[in-house]
Amino acid sequence: MHETMPRPLDRRSLVLAALSTVVEWYDFTLFLYLATVLSRVFFGGEGAVLTALLGFAVAYLMRPVGAAVFGHFGDRRGRRATLLASMTLMSVAMLLTALLPTSAQIGPAAGVLLLALRCVMGFAVGGEYTGVVAYLLEGAPPHRRGFITSLAAATSEIGGLLAAGIAALTVSLLPAPALDSWGWRLPFLFGAALAAAILFARAAMKESPEFEAHRDAGTLATSPLGDAFTRHRAGVLRGFAISALGSITYYVGITYVPVYLTSVGSLSEAQSLQLATIAALAVILVTPFVGLLADRVGRRPVLVGLALLCAALPWTLFRLLADATSVVATAGAVLLAALAGGVSAVGAVATAEQVPAQGRLSALALGATTATALFGGLTPWLAQLLMQKTGQLSAPGAMIAVVALCVLPVLLMLPETRPKR
Repeated sequence: MHETMPRPLDRRSLVLAALSTVVEWYDFTLFLYLATVLSRVFFGGEGAVLTALLGFAVAYLMRPVGAAVFGHFGDRRGRRATLLASMTLMSVAMLLTALLPTSAQIGPAAGVLLLALRCVMGFAVGGEYTGVVAYLLEGAPPHRRGFITSLAAATSEIGGLLAAGIAALTVSLLPAPALDSWGWRLPFLFGAALAAAILFARAAMKESPEFEAHRDAGTLATSPLGDAFTRHRAGVLRGFAISALGSITYYVGITYVPVYLTSVGSLSEAQSLQLATIAALAVILVTPFVGLLADRVGRRPVLVGLALLCAALPWTLFRLLADATSVVATAGAVLLAALAGGVSAVGAVATAEQVPAQGRLSALALGATTATALFGGLTPWLAQLLMQKTGQLSAPGAMIAVVALCVLPVLLMLPETRPKR
């Protein structure tokens, strides 16, 4: 649904908003990339990797809660204040994670404290990505909404790239005793410093022009969550479907891959993280081009085409990852990453355009963020569990294909939201 844009935001505000997603994705992908290390440091024993992945899933279930709280605040008080608050909480949570005692120091309580901080991080992240997407959408020129909103996905992958690169360097350069003793803290300390720097820069951002227009006109929703649920239920459900596909392709097709490769014995921890760095670069390159394509041909045809590819390719690609040399594994990982980046790029603008600006953050909390919690946080753990229980190395790819086929009917009926030229 197309709304008249009062005026575009200046380039500086758009760049600051887009870059801020670096921190969110750095932290959450870092946890997955270091899952095998953290499982030893905080949990240990049999099934430690599954425990760490389950902790990741539990933290992700806090995302809809944070999105609802921050969404209500953002729909009533503004996007800028919401983004400042969420980044502050993320900075504190990352710093405290870096300072945690390990299980060797305080026993099982270490794992409990780690999971508690993951929940705090999940709560904060719940208001972060949706706030950035709404801010970019509302501040972009109408004919460039797809491209500019896709930058949230592209820059988030810069965070993923940083996480993969720093995790790879840390694991590669430090001997195992030093890594388990203190080396794992370094990537989290870097993340806390990065979050603080972006929080300082974010203070210069202006408010969303669409939000200001509705505030000045007195047309803001008094109960944004209730308004989204009662008046825009169809848009919320469409956003859920789009985000379900984007989440499972990203979290199973990109961030879970290093854990997968290490678990099946294809590559070492260091080699898997190096491969993840290459895959992250592929996403950064693909994402803006898909955003431009969505501006040119529309959101629906791009999403339908990507869903068909997601139904056809991942099963085979995961099979290749399990049996291949490092060269073939890299090709498979890059193809999986390109699919995920494409869905994230067009999904960012398509989900936000399903509802009007007055209750956009709350609607995204109900739809897109809930789907991310279920199909993003739970699926790495489920993929690992299915593979271990069934012995089917292609099970993660089959999961992606099933979700793609389930959401395809919704995408085929999706109303086109690309503004007419």
